[in-house]
Amino acid sequence: MPADETRVAHEIQVAHEGAWHTVCRYGDLLPGRGVAVLLRDEQVALFRDRAGELYAVQNYDPFGGAYVLSRGLTGSRGDVPVVFSPMYKQAFDLRTGVCLDEETAPDGTPARLLVWPVRIAPPATR
Repeated sequence: MPADETRVAHEIQVAHEGAWHTVCRYGDLLPGRGVAVLLRDEQVALFRDRAGELYAVQNYDPFGGAYVLSRGLTGSRGDVPVVFSPMYKQAFDLRTGVCLDEETAPDGTPARLLVWPVRIAPPATR
C-alpha cells in the first residue's frame, strides 16, 4: 500500500502564532492542487505536491492584488517546488515564498510570500 494511502485520515496542521492548527485531513488535499484555509485573519494557500510534500504559503498574490494563489498550478523549476500565480504566472518557491521571476512587487515591496510550517499528525481520537 502506498504511503499516501496510510495517511488519508491523518490531520494536516499549520503552525500559526505559536500554535499548531488542524486545517483538514491529508486525504482532503489532491496532489498538485491547492486549497485556501483561514487561520484567524490570515488566508493561507495549502498545497500537497505529487510526491506528498506539504506547503503553506500566503494566499495573497502581490502582483495581482487578490487572494488567489490557492488556485495556482504547482510544478517545479529545476528542483525547486513552485506555485504559479493564476493571474500573471509568476512562480513562487513553495519552501521560501520567494518569487523566482521578479524581485519586487508592483508596490515596491519584496516579491515574497509568507510561509508557515506544516506537519502531518495522526488522527485525533475522539
